[in-house]
Amino acid sequence: MNPHLLYAQAVPGRDSGNPFGVIDTLHLAEIPCAVQALEGSPHMTAALVSGLKDWFGAYLHWLKTHPFGIAEMNWGNNHTICWHVQAASFARFIGDAGTLVFCRDAYKTVILPRQMTPDGSFPRELRRTKPYGYSIFTLDILLILCHILSSRGESLWEYSLPDGRGARRAVEFLYPYVLDQSAWPYAKDVEHFDSWPAAMAGILFAGIYLGEAKYIRLWQSLDPNPEDAEVRRNMAIRQPLLWF
Repeated sequence: MNPHLLYAQAVPGRDSGNPFGVIDTLHLAEIPCAVQALEGSPHMTAALVSGLKDWFGAYLHWLKTHPFGIAEMNWGNNHTICWHVQAASFARFIGDAGTLVFCRDAYKTVILPRQMTPDGSFPRELRRTKPYGYSIFTLDILLILCHILSSRGESLWEYSLPDGRGARRAVEFLYPYVLDQSAWPYAKDVEHFDSWPAAMAGILFAGIYLGEAKYIRLWQSLDPNPEDAEVRRNMAIRQPLLWF
């Protein structure tokens, strides 16, 4: 695969590709964790690791410089968070400290103030035709981003804006509705509503790093491999243990 998404989500008769396609490589954010877990294997050779870092470095460059990548970065809803999840994961893999600083700053100054309200909800997702699924998905990728960008020197788990907007507030808002879908006070999703929720890795991460056992228990109670392909597609991480 060439390290670009020039033709992703192409629409015949209209365009050969568009910025929305950048979200389709979200699941590649998990690959660096798998590579690092396998580095002790004789089959994961130094040449192979070097080649993978070269590829992810080239793809990260494309994400940061091509108009499709730039547009996706600035889109303003879950697509923006997905861009930063990918950029942060790839940057951590190749040792690109500058991009990690950029993503950490964007989390504080762009994502939280523009996408989350003080009650912890994501209004752009609540206005969609599938507000429940998109709210869960957006919370998940926000928490994954916190996990990637946090370090011993700076944890984003407890970071919040002056009005309380942050990871903790976001989980607190959605937790009751993931625990009990029937309590959801907004419109039901037009599709796949009954297939949610699922065992999203972000809930597990939040339970561990925020010290909330109830979030870990919730994650353990949910299906890690749902039958609905649409729900599986929206699970950014399928192997959460690789991330520790």
